[in-house]
Amino acid sequence: MSSEPIVGAIGTPASEVDIDASLVHSLLAAQHPDLADLPLHLVDAGWDNAMFRLGDQLSVRLPRRKIAATLIEHEQTWLPQLPNLPIPIPIPYRLGHPGQGYPWKWSILPWLTGETVDQQELNHEQAQQFAAFLRSLHAPAPPNAPSNPFRGVPLHQRATAVEERMQRLEQKTSLITPDIKHLWNQALDAPMDVEATWIHGDLHPRNMLVGKGVITGVIDWGDITGGDRATDLAAIWMLFSDPLVRQQAIATYANASEATLRRARGWAVLFGVVLLDAGLVDNPRFAAIGERTLRRIAEDV
Repeated sequence: MSSEPIVGAIGTPASEVDIDASLVHSLLAAQHPDLADLPLHLVDAGWDNAMFRLGDQLSVRLPRRKIAATLIEHEQTWLPQLPNLPIPIPIPYRLGHPGQGYPWKWSILPWLTGETVDQQELNHEQAQQFAAFLRSLHAPAPPNAPSNPFRGVPLHQRATAVEERMQRLEQKTSLITPDIKHLWNQALDAPMDVEATWIHGDLHPRNMLVGKGVITGVIDWGDITGGDRATDLAAIWMLFSDPLVRQQAIATYANASEATLRRARGWAVLFGVVLLDAGLVDNPRFAAIGERTLRRIAEDV
């Protein structure tokens, strides 16, 4: 989930181009012929990109919407320039260009093993590893870091969209409780008391990989931007089911102010609401993530 609409349309956005294995093979044959004979198959298609596995060690990532074409260029430009991180990320191996009727840039990436965290529980000690990853990532971003209207911004800029979705969910579920609304309002009032840093921007469980309970990769960096680190800290409520483990992650991250934690809980509400609202339309996995996130936030009140 990235670049979600501010208001209006819900559910998974439709693809604006037809992407299949035949197209990807033709792109490879034209631009990277030494890789064109490797086995190729579709793995997943998210809100913004289609992902194919290429042989045993590579993958191919192609935008399926025009808005995502800009995001993949951000990945290509900035992932190689991030600080050294303690969890693998898919730094582009080779770049692809428009061709064969396909209009946008695309990427060949290393294949990171594991399944997404919504399919397998993380071991409790991974809270410390995840906190160390965030500490490493949250370094000052340069002035020309990508801008992003959806991530890392003051939460009041998202209030109209989130509250519209909340109202819709109140008609369908019992998850938009007074406590959730109170935490959201607290987050809106919390001051921005830290400098902007690099953030991933979209650390929900389908963008985290796990093997045998251990985090094996952080994927889908299209929302990378300089902004409020609380956006990424919200992932603590999306990734860890045990309240004590969530507390451990916050303690290991260290020195997060009360205002930052209030904003983080607000971002967790935002992600939970967006994932649940969109998922109830056509994506049960997103809906399940959204529901779990909202229940965990309420549990910590």
